[in-house]
Amino acid sequence: MLLVCGCGSVQRELTIKTQPAGAVVILNDEEIGTSPVTVAFNWYGDYNVRISLDGYETLITHRDLKAPWYDYPPFDLLRVIWPAKTTDSYEWAFDLKEVTPPTREELIRSATELMQDHKTRTGQ
Repeated sequence: MLLVCGCGSVQRELTIKTQPAGAVVILNDEEIGTSPVTVAFNWYGDYNVRISLDGYETLITHRDLKAPWYDYPPFDLLRVIWPAKTTDSYEWAFDLKEVTPPTREELIRSATELMQDHKTRTGQ
């Protein structure tokens, strides 16, 4: 008789890096820290990502964290009988774009358009 004992365990971690570093990282509406940041996770799938840093455009996107081949049947049974602790590590990197303030001419043009739109709507 063969007795199988699942002594091994899996630690899953995701590291998020940004260029430049120091951005606030929000993963699925939960702030996880400032980049670079590493967090443990329990499930694979689609993650909403929001990254913000003063002086840079806020990045709002999503990423799909795909399970490795050995997490699918029948290969996942190997994790049950594997005696050692293993770590699945993933890394996402994001480049942030600097905010470019509008030129004086762009501000004037925008203000003029807003005034004209307001006059048209109010009949003035």
